[in-house]
Amino acid sequence: MQLDPDQMTPVINRIKRAQGQLAGVLRLLEEGRDCEDVVTQLAAVSKALDRAGFAIVASGLQQCLAAGDGDIDSLDVKKMEKLFLSLA
Repeated sequence: MQLDPDQMTPVINRIKRAQGQLAGVLRLLEEGRDCEDVVTQLAAVSKALDRAGFAIVASGLQQCLAAGDGDIDSLDVKKMEKLFLSLA
Protein backbone atom coordinates (compact mmCIF):
# COMPACT_ATOMS: atom_id res chain seq x y z
CA MET A 1 0.00 0.00 0.00
CA GLN A 2 1.29 3.41 -0.94
CA LEU A 3 0.89 6.33 1.42
CA ASP A 4 -0.86 9.46 0.21
CA PRO A 5 1.69 12.29 0.56
CA ASP A 6 -1.10 14.81 1.24
CA GLN A 7 -2.33 12.79 4.22
CA MET A 8 1.21 12.43 5.54
CA THR A 9 1.86 16.17 6.04
CA PRO A 10 0.75 16.15 9.70
CA VAL A 11 2.75 12.95 10.28
CA ILE A 12 5.85 14.48 8.71
CA ASN A 13 5.44 17.57 10.90
CA ARG A 14 5.08 15.38 14.01
CA ILE A 15 8.24 13.44 13.13
CA LYS A 16 10.16 16.66 12.52
CA ARG A 17 9.09 17.89 15.96
CA ALA A 18 10.22 14.58 17.46
CA GLN A 19 13.54 14.98 15.69
CA GLY A 20 13.97 18.35 17.38
CA GLN A 21 13.00 16.86 20.73
CA LEU A 22 15.54 14.07 20.27
CA ALA A 23 18.24 16.64 19.57
CA GLY A 24 17.18 18.27 22.82
CA VAL A 25 17.59 14.95 24.65
CA LEU A 26 21.13 14.64 23.31
CA ARG A 27 21.89 18.18 24.42
CA LEU A 28 20.54 17.44 27.91
CA LEU A 29 22.74 14.35 28.14
CA GLU A 30 25.81 16.23 26.94
CA GLU A 31 25.16 18.95 29.52
CA GLY A 32 24.84 16.36 32.29
CA ARG A 33 21.30 17.44 33.14
CA ASP A 34 19.08 15.79 35.71
CA CYS A 35 17.88 12.26 34.96
CA GLU A 36 14.23 13.28 35.35
CA ASP A 37 14.56 16.00 32.69
CA VAL A 38 16.18 13.60 30.24
CA VAL A 39 13.65 10.81 30.78
CA THR A 40 10.73 13.24 30.51
CA GLN A 41 11.97 14.51 27.14
CA LEU A 42 12.76 11.00 25.95
CA ALA A 43 9.22 9.91 26.83
CA ALA A 44 7.85 12.84 24.81
CA VAL A 45 9.92 11.77 21.78
CA SER A 46 8.74 8.20 22.13
CA LYS A 47 5.08 9.22 22.36
CA ALA A 48 5.37 11.50 19.33
CA LEU A 49 6.90 8.71 17.26
CA ASP A 50 4.26 6.22 18.42
CA ARG A 51 1.49 8.61 17.44
CA ALA A 52 3.08 9.15 14.03
CA GLY A 53 3.32 5.40 13.54
CA PHE A 54 -0.33 4.86 14.48
CA ALA A 55 -1.38 7.65 12.12
CA ILE A 56 0.53 5.97 9.29
CA VAL A 57 -1.02 2.56 9.98
CA ALA A 58 -4.50 4.10 10.31
CA SER A 59 -4.05 5.86 6.97
CA GLY A 60 -3.00 2.58 5.38
CA LEU A 61 -6.00 0.81 6.87
CA GLN A 62 -8.30 3.52 5.55
CA GLN A 63 -6.77 3.14 2.08
CA CYS A 64 -7.18 -0.63 2.20
CA LEU A 65 -10.84 -0.31 3.13
CA ALA A 66 -11.43 2.25 0.38
CA ALA A 67 -9.68 0.10 -2.21
CA GLY A 68 -11.64 -2.98 -1.18
CA ASP A 69 -14.98 -1.16 -1.26
CA GLY A 70 -15.27 -1.65 2.48
CA ASP A 71 -14.95 -5.43 2.18
CA ILE A 72 -13.18 -6.42 5.39
CA ASP A 73 -12.36 -9.83 3.89
CA SER A 74 -10.16 -8.16 1.28
CA LEU A 75 -7.85 -6.80 4.02
CA ASP A 76 -4.68 -8.60 4.90
CA VAL A 77 -5.66 -8.72 8.57
CA LYS A 78 -2.45 -10.43 9.68
CA LYS A 79 -0.36 -7.77 7.98
CA MET A 80 -2.32 -4.93 9.61
CA GLU A 81 -2.14 -6.69 12.98
CA LYS A 82 1.63 -7.03 12.62
CA LEU A 83 1.95 -3.30 11.82
CA PHE A 84 -0.07 -2.30 14.87
CA LEU A 85 1.80 -4.69 17.15
CA SER A 86 5.15 -3.42 15.91
CA LEU A 87 4.23 -0.11 17.54
CA ALA A 88 3.19 -1.66 20.85
